[in-house]
Amino acid sequence: MPAQTIDEVITELEAVIQECIDTNNRAGYFAALYHRVTCRIKQGIAANEFEDNARMEVLDVLFANRYLDAWYAWKAGNKPTASWAIAFEAAQTKGVIMQHLLLGINAHINLDLGISTVATMHGGALDGMHNDFNKINTVLASLIDVVKAEVFKVSPLMFLIDSYAKNYDEMLVQFSIDTARDGAWLFATELDGKTGSTYDNCINTRDNAIAQLGTALAKPKGWFFGAIVKFVGWFEYKQPKDVIATLRYKP
Repeated sequence: MPAQTIDEVITELEAVIQECIDTNNRAGYFAALYHRVTCRIKQGIAANEFEDNARMEVLDVLFANRYLDAWYAWKAGNKPTASWAIAFEAAQTKGVIMQHLLLGINAHINLDLGISTVATMHGGALDGMHNDFNKINTVLASLIDVVKAEVFKVSPLMFLIDSYAKNYDEMLVQFSIDTARDGAWLFATELDGKTGSTYDNCINTRDNAIAQLGTALAKPKGWFFGAIVKFVGWFEYKQPKDVIATLRYKP
């Protein structure tokens, strides 16, 4: 059954995290990050940080269920959206920790967020949610330093990717959380008001585009970036379960 409340979402995410620890699955990297963000959103709702806190919980639940549905579909051998398929497939390969985090962020924000935003408004005026949508950026910004500190524990040379490799790889230059969230809002405005096959086609077109971006993130071109990724990977934690346990939110 889909989660109905933010508490149920948190419980579901904790189950995914524990399963990934038990099975040494790199998919748990994003699950751990997402759990941390969801706990912070819950705190924000409790503190009345949003214009409509009840609506924010609806958005959070709809948003999370898209990730959970994709995860359970993948586990069952079914096909999730192309964007999530790229992320889950990549989790079966080594890569570096930051790549796996970005692949989850790519699928969830660039595809799922716009769909969930439109669904939250139930055909109402989308602009009525724009302020709360933007406030999530503030929440994410407040977590950046914390998340970076946790990632540095498991990937001490991760800064090399941010400092040097992005200057040589177009996909990393284009990709950022702020850019993704801006794109998610534009996608929501494009999707808003569509129904039936037009609605489905709009989502499929977006999914295909985001999957292409995911492929570029999973398998970036260029010898320089490849050399940096390999070098960074040498110094990362070797066991996914240890990475997940470190990234996991500890209240």
